[in-house]
Amino acid sequence: MKQFYLIANPLKAEAQETAERMAGYLRRHGAECTCGLALNRRPEGGYTNPADIPADTEAVITLGGDGTLIQAARDLNELRLPMIGVNLGHLGYLTQVSKGEDVENMLDALLEDRFTTETRMMLRGTVSGPHGVRSGIALNEIVLARRERLQVLRFEVLLNGEAFNSYMADGLIVATPTGSTAYNLSAGGPIVAPGTSLMILTPICSHSLNSRSVVVSADDRVCIRLSEGGGPDQVQNVVFDGDLEIELNPGDTLEIGRAANVTTLIQLKRGTFLETLRDKMARI
Repeated sequence: MKQFYLIANPLKAEAQETAERMAGYLRRHGAECTCGLALNRRPEGGYTNPADIPADTEAVITLGGDGTLIQAARDLNELRLPMIGVNLGHLGYLTQVSKGEDVENMLDALLEDRFTTETRMMLRGTVSGPHGVRSGIALNEIVLARRERLQVLRFEVLLNGEAFNSYMADGLIVATPTGSTAYNLSAGGPIVAPGTSLMILTPICSHSLNSRSVVVSADDRVCIRLSEGGGPDQVQNVVFDGDLEIELNPGDTLEIGRAANVTTLIQLKRGTFLETLRDKMARI
């Protein structure tokens, strides 16, 4: 590889300095590197404008943490570029290199094509109803979340058009395998291998003793509707990867399924998923 685009999260300490050092190293070794800062949210959503990415870019490098990499994956999804992250925080499941490790070894591997790639499925959620159609994509999860702190949500879930279950809960997480170690894990959901294709449905603080996570096929269609009787002002939020929010009004439906595109992650380390999981869990 010889053409790179580097995205730095300026809220992370040393991000800009590290970006300049990495860009200089790549240029001294005959590569081209364009730098961008994920600083201001764009009016249309996201932080990185796909139009700013040079057409000959071969890979995207992010500096920050998992959140920076996830945001870049969503912003640049249509470009289908492989990505690799440098973690400047404390815990990162997706990033390949952490602060304190030799970043130059990572850059050498990219320059010499000494790496593999791994694809991760994404989700697309579409809210449709009297207010129109709005949609978004997610690498980790799509969450139905309540707006009022003391309000319990009542909603029903359909699977491929067939009634599946009704819930009284604070919300519902629909996670990818990549997102199984994120909000889904905190809510008591299962951890699954990231290379699989499936969706995990995990209720948040369910008001039932028998509500558990459910794993369904990536090809299934999940439909969520607010139950009757919540009142005309029962507007809730649908949150994509903890960032993009879309209102879910009474009468709207939220449909979630596999997105058409995937995220491609560059892998340098040859350790197994279980080795990575043990290492990350030991730091919590």
